[in-house]
Amino acid sequence: MIKTLLFDFGDVFLNLDKAATFRELNQLGLTDFSSEMIEQNQLYEMGKISSEDFVGFYANAIPKSNSEALVKAWNSILLDLPKHRLEFLQQLKEENKYQLILLSNTNDLHISWVKENIVDFAEFKACFDAFYLSHEINFRKPNADIYEFVLEKHQLQPNEVLFIDDTQENTEAAKSLGIHTWNIDPSQEDIVNLFSVKAALF
Repeated sequence: MIKTLLFDFGDVFLNLDKAATFRELNQLGLTDFSSEMIEQNQLYEMGKISSEDFVGFYANAIPKSNSEALVKAWNSILLDLPKHRLEFLQQLKEENKYQLILLSNTNDLHISWVKENIVDFAEFKACFDAFYLSHEINFRKPNADIYEFVLEKHQLQPNEVLFIDDTQENTEAAKSLGIHTWNIDPSQEDIVNLFSVKAALF
């Protein structure tokens, strides 16, 4: 029996344009993400380096760029939070049948943009019993330790948790720990249909 709903943020609630960041950085002169860049991205996502150092790294890697343009390019992935998804979440909170937890790989620049540009963000965050962002807890998906952190923190039984994420690597990692999963396809599926898609679990 499911007692806890564990949600990703991007492309579950918040619409993303995942190709946008590289497209915009390419306009600034980046031809490809090097292994060093990927490592920096992951460290930044885990809160291991500051926004200033992160932007400085890319400014050195893309000499014709500047901090303002880099931040704009980095945040171009972020789009909008549809009202119907917020209303779905608010209904879940009101019914109070499940513990609601958010678990997102994100970073300081992204969440700062969200707070400034998504007018319903405070209402959205208020729906959750716990709200975990990778750069604040220093873990990131799909590493097992991030799921173990949530399970231990809230004394959860894995078979009583349903985790919804748009990245298969993340849901597979959770599944290996015994957590129920829905690898949602944002191009064809919507979180508001959770209880019909996963009816067998409820």
